[in-house]
Amino acid sequence: MRIKLAAFLGIGMLLAVPAWAHHSFAAEFDSAKPVKLRGKVTKVEWINPHSWIHIDVSDADGKVTNWMIEGGSPNALIRRGLTKTSIPEGTEVVVDGYAAKDGSFRANGRDITLADGKKLFVGSQGAEEKEQPEAK
Repeated sequence: MRIKLAAFLGIGMLLAVPAWAHHSFAAEFDSAKPVKLRGKVTKVEWINPHSWIHIDVSDADGKVTNWMIEGGSPNALIRRGLTKTSIPEGTEVVVDGYAAKDGSFRANGRDITLADGKKLFVGSQGAEEKEQPEAK
């Protein structure tokens, strides 16, 4: 009986964790709400299933808001030639992406443009990836 219960719970956890940990773009972000954010990188997280880049964005009045930018998985970014140090903390960036549906300061990032004009595709796999040259 214990073996059956343990097997049942184990299978249940295997099925539940990926559903909780991963989501579709449309579940959280709105493709009809593009955003362009300019700010300074405060933190970069290379965690599965998505990377996160945190940036401080100043509005016209000087109020600073920290935005969380969701990127592709670390594995996808590595395949594109990016590393954990490709976007260091303190770097000024422009992020093109899509706002969160819930109005929070989160966005799904597509492109990040560095101060020297270099554009990095950080989004989930898609047609844009094929057009994006690898970062060095």
